[in-house]
Amino acid sequence: MKAVLQRVSKASVEINSNIVANINFGLLILIGIEDDDSQEDINWLSQKIINLRIFGDENEVMNLSVKDIQGEIIIVSQFTLHASTKKGNRPSYIKASKPEIAVPLYEKFVQQMELELGKKIQTGKFGADMKVALVNDGPVTLIIDSKNKS
Repeated sequence: MKAVLQRVSKASVEINSNIVANINFGLLILIGIEDDDSQEDINWLSQKIINLRIFGDENEVMNLSVKDIQGEIIIVSQFTLHASTKKGNRPSYIKASKPEIAVPLYEKFVQQMELELGKKIQTGKFGADMKVALVNDGPVTLIIDSKNKS
């Protein structure tokens, strides 16, 4: 699983002119799933994200996690995170999982994140054409790949 985390002061997801997710201070997470991802990847990635100390403490030092600050989260599926651009000018998405594999893993990831965070997480809609808006706070943007744990 690949995740792009963006620390945000606000973020939203719009589908067909309707706002389906809207948060203030927290994380916008773009998640890409490939066929060999498993519950182990979900567990590792969710714990890593929830406990990452990327929010400022009273001295504005990045010492607090999203859980520490009681932040909000939006998770958006994004198969393009697994794009290969090595050949030609058209990206190949062969590593990205098809919906029959990706949807259950995506749903399990959201559930695990809710369990770790201790509250409901907002999402986009898998496979939908979404308009994602955000104000990146910092800016702080991190890329995490569960296949690169060490």
